[in-house]
Amino acid sequence: MSTIVERFLKIQSNITSLNPVKPVNIIAVSKTFDLNHIKPLIDFGHSHFGENKVQEAKIKWSEQKKIKKNIKLHMIGKLQSNKAKDAVKLFDFIHSLDNQKLADALSKYQTNLNRKLQYFIQVNIGNEIQKSGIPVNELDAFYNYCRNEINLKILGLMIIPPIDQNVDKYFKSLNELNKSLALEDISMGMSADYLDAIKHGSTFVRIGSSIFGSRS
Repeated sequence: MSTIVERFLKIQSNITSLNPVKPVNIIAVSKTFDLNHIKPLIDFGHSHFGENKVQEAKIKWSEQKKIKKNIKLHMIGKLQSNKAKDAVKLFDFIHSLDNQKLADALSKYQTNLNRKLQYFIQVNIGNEIQKSGIPVNELDAFYNYCRNEINLKILGLMIIPPIDQNVDKYFKSLNELNKSLALEDISMGMSADYLDAIKHGSTFVRIGSSIFGSRS
């Protein structure tokens, strides 16, 4: 068994030990790693993989998704509206829905390409100027627009909490926001804090280095 699969199974075991209320999906964040490095986890049968750049994902996954029909690809990075068409063609989940222009473009190409993706709204819960995401005070209006006016399937909310701060309060706040919108899923938690995120209700965790090793 490869080291990558062993690491993945250890993470699965850590999650199981928490006895989470809802099933937790592990997104193996494969950004920057080539296909040969990722292949052991694909061959093991894992299905959820995350990328942060559309062009890199196209090169890496376009053919692989035709071969492995179970693969679900997650866009976890900043997505520009001019990349929406390619994103709709390739991805199954978008975790970084953060503005109306992008939402409109994704809705348009879903219709044109006859595809139905699933979305997380990224929330700027720490009000960081340099970080993407919908401000908390605009979340209700944006959610209602996406869901009711342009028919995007919103699964839940996503955050990347501020670095070097107590993440628990941000995870707790996002869980409360998620419940206020009656949403079922939450995308939060990475290699360093995924167990804390799950304790606060996360159902999708984004884990890269703890599975694939450090990036060069």
